[in-house]
Amino acid sequence: MLRPILEGIRHRHQLSVAETDFHDQWQRAELGVAVVSGSVTQASEIADRVERFVWSRPDIEVTNAHRQWLEFDR
Repeated sequence: MLRPILEGIRHRHQLSVAETDFHDQWQRAELGVAVVSGSVTQASEIADRVERFVWSRPDIEVTNAHRQWLEFDR
């Protein structure tokens, strides 16, 4: 059930995604998605599209979504 979500994010949005927690728990998973962009606005739009894709899946229940931003100076 998790594989179509991971592959969908990778192929539709060209992003890195991985299962990051709850590997040994049945019917529970945590996904981590990496978005790299030149602007916070663009990164936010991409993250919004990924969240909509995941939330649109009728076969899963999303219990939480969290975003963390890291900014680097050049």
